[in-house]
Amino acid sequence: MNPASESVGTASANVPDATGRYGAFGGRYVPETLTRALDQLAVEYAKAKADPAFQAELDQLLQDFVGRPSPFYHAKRLSEKCGGAQIWLKREDVNHTGAHKINNTLGQALLTLRMGKQRVIAETGAGQHGVATATACAHFGIPCVVYMGEEDIRRQAPNVFSMKLLGAEVRPVTTGSRTLRDAINEAMRDWMSSVDTTHYILGSVVGPHPFPQIVRDFQSVIGSEARVQSLARFGRLPDSVVACVGGGSNAAGMFYPFIEDKEVELVGVEAGGRSDGAGDHASPLTFGSPGVLHGSYSYVMQDDDGQTCDVHSISAGLDYPGVGPEHSYWKDTGRVRYTDCKDNAALDAFDALASCEGILPALESSHAIAAGMKVAAEKSSDQIVVICLSGRGDKDAAEIARLKEERK
Repeated sequence: MNPASESVGTASANVPDATGRYGAFGGRYVPETLTRALDQLAVEYAKAKADPAFQAELDQLLQDFVGRPSPFYHAKRLSEKCGGAQIWLKREDVNHTGAHKINNTLGQALLTLRMGKQRVIAETGAGQHGVATATACAHFGIPCVVYMGEEDIRRQAPNVFSMKLLGAEVRPVTTGSRTLRDAINEAMRDWMSSVDTTHYILGSVVGPHPFPQIVRDFQSVIGSEARVQSLARFGRLPDSVVACVGGGSNAAGMFYPFIEDKEVELVGVEAGGRSDGAGDHASPLTFGSPGVLHGSYSYVMQDDDGQTCDVHSISAGLDYPGVGPEHSYWKDTGRVRYTDCKDNAALDAFDALASCEGILPALESSHAIAAGMKVAAEKSSDQIVVICLSGRGDKDAAEIARLKEERK
């Protein structure tokens, strides 16, 4: 029986279970060589979570090094342009290193030190997780190797330069589609051969248990702050919360603190790419089916033989054929509504936010801006839509210039 066909009931914040399951999704599908390291990570994370000193050190770093809490910004002119609800932005783009990724890498770097590991590896697509990992490792003096697909190295040259300036070694991945999926494959291979001395700082809510839980927990500072800021500003929670979904880390961090607030609509936005045709998008929650990818059971873009399909997005950070297992759980319980945004609509949203508010969003975040504008236009002016602005767009400037030339 396909586990995903079982009844999943109502979404709860009390997941995963002891085996790392979110309803039917999640779990751990890995070679035996990684089992001991994952067990060690789960045990050490549970100890750290219960240790007030660990949380105090992380909170101090988030405040003094990252610049949290991140601003909660009323996009007045963008709201006027949409003609509906008031749009507010949760400004993760102004964090140190320019994206939400730093929240997770600092937490996992602290775990690396607690476990006594001497080396860190990471994967990156858009480069923001690579920069954030290189930054955390430089802060703590830990050697760092970042795997990155050749196509993403081309698209994200400024971030590659930053990683190297921060002391990380960037290893190009030349296999497959030379994007995020292939970078994760290579990082996994490295980890299997170096697991005794190396911690793998996974960048999204994907992979085997306990990674999806750890990344979600470290990123949930986004939604927790947004919840507090909404209550302080409006005296109530927002009507809708919108975030983009590739692997899904910024969305998981934004949505998780609102999961049991049933009156808040949650909208996840996948990369709709060029068209709905296979290979033209990166929307596993919209077009995929349950399967195993990178160590966990979740919605995946796969063919009839279970082989992972190629995907496409103008955004390197969303160009991934899978998604975090908790998103699959939220989809099947109906708690989060998932939609997609085409490449051209994301570019239009980039222009809209730049011209109305003086903010350049990352291409990943531009997908959320496009969908958030649609959601706002369907609501009244006394309603509130909060969009997670997961990263800044200066890293994408050269790629956007190239894409605009192609549109002429």
